[in-house]
Amino acid sequence: MSAPANAVTTPVSVLDWGRTRYEAAWKAQDALVAQRIAHTISDTLVFTEHDPVYTIGLRSGADQNLVWSAEHLAREGIEVVKTNRGGDITYHGPGQIVGYPIIDLSTHKDLHEYLRFLEEVMINTVGTFGLTATRREGKTGIWVGTRKVAAIGVAVRRWVAYHGFALNVNPHLAHFQGIVPCGISATEGTVTSLQAELGRELDIADVKNRLAIEFRQLLPRFLAPSDGHHA
Repeated sequence: MSAPANAVTTPVSVLDWGRTRYEAAWKAQDALVAQRIAHTISDTLVFTEHDPVYTIGLRSGADQNLVWSAEHLAREGIEVVKTNRGGDITYHGPGQIVGYPIIDLSTHKDLHEYLRFLEEVMINTVGTFGLTATRREGKTGIWVGTRKVAAIGVAVRRWVAYHGFALNVNPHLAHFQGIVPCGISATEGTVTSLQAELGRELDIADVKNRLAIEFRQLLPRFLAPSDGHHA
């Protein structure tokens, strides 16, 4: 897949780390953030698939949404890591694309709009594969009805954003049963994937490629200075 000839894009470096342990990727992210703050690298979008892990965000009570016992987690081979991103508890694992944009937001200091930008990137991406996803009032991520197909949790250091999004492509959905994902109770919704919604397995590389295209196309519009939005 390639961008249309008349598309406006921005020079974003794209890295694919393959499959990683969460804590190793977090450490590598920190290094990229330091480099972006020092202006020794450009804006960067990292892709990875994590070994099975539950990550617990900074929202109060997030750790209480872990359902499975330590013994069950050991049997399933799932780690638990407390992290410094915003949000609740979520699952990462093979078949799920995790995107870590390391982006300088100093010209657009608006985290709410940044979350909406990430949602738009993923909505456009899944649309090219035949799935219609939307935002949901009062919640982050993207949804198919009441079924959540992607989660977002970000952090910022000196207005460089990091952490990012997780798009469920072909993950092992049963692993979401070990948590109350993102604090969403069963009455509020469930978790789904592109595979579950479309009835077929997708090529992870194709989805990553489309995410990178949409990210590069939409970022200039998001970062463009406009009255009333920037500090």
